[in-house]
Amino acid sequence: MKEIDFSEWERRETYEYFSRMSHPFYMVTFRQDVTGLYRYMKAHGLSFYEGMIWACTQAVNSVPAFRIVMREGRPAELDMRHPSFTDLAPDSEQFQIITMKHITDITAFCKEASRLRRAQDIFLDESKETDDLIYYSCLPWIELTAAVNERDLASPGALDDSIPRITWGKYIEENGRKKLGISVEVNHRFIDGVHIGRFAQYLEKGTPLKNNSIPRNLTQQEKNTFAALRLNPDKSLLSQDRIPPEYIQNVMHNLLEALPEE
Repeated sequence: MKEIDFSEWERRETYEYFSRMSHPFYMVTFRQDVTGLYRYMKAHGLSFYEGMIWACTQAVNSVPAFRIVMREGRPAELDMRHPSFTDLAPDSEQFQIITMKHITDITAFCKEASRLRRAQDIFLDESKETDDLIYYSCLPWIELTAAVNERDLASPGALDDSIPRITWGKYIEENGRKKLGISVEVNHRFIDGVHIGRFAQYLEKGTPLKNNSIPRNLTQQEKNTFAALRLNPDKSLLSQDRIPPEYIQNVMHNLLEALPEE
């Protein structure tokens, strides 16, 4: 964590202006194309929900304004924020809140998130409730157009709450692409629209879509074909005799949704 000299803080005047507001929080919702992330997660046998949490956390941590906190009346910049997300228990309408340390490797992140989701048997571990979190929620049953979160504005320091609240809804198919509405709720004392714009830009380009690894759970022949198709985007492999063309065409069809986008 890096302490910031308040008198030299470039955001001092903005902070002081919005500190006069009794409700300095605001929310922005935008559409996000998640086709590439969806394909990547499915191709690698990983949870799309956990992938969204990972991708958003990566994007948040890429924008310094999202990592500002106030501690004892002084601003500081966190090294990293960590995810705290809702999780619906199996065969239940009751949810729990899972809080974990962020892991920048997506596979390791999903492995740890899945472990914690299976292991937790209480609603919330309050000992993990700190000011370096990101609150996540998802409504996979509806197309999200807006979302605001509950707050206790009467609690001490509530108006300096800098924890981002991020929510998304059901993805929909649109011209062969998967898109969803994502809501970002922040404190105007610390974050402006330009910072949300940068978050969206990092979210757009920061997913692991250039990974050339081969999806799991394929036969060796399918793996060979998949690798060859990645190396031959013009499908010139179809003219080769060592694999029947109709087999290649079938594999191409079955793997279409698994191919990470370039």
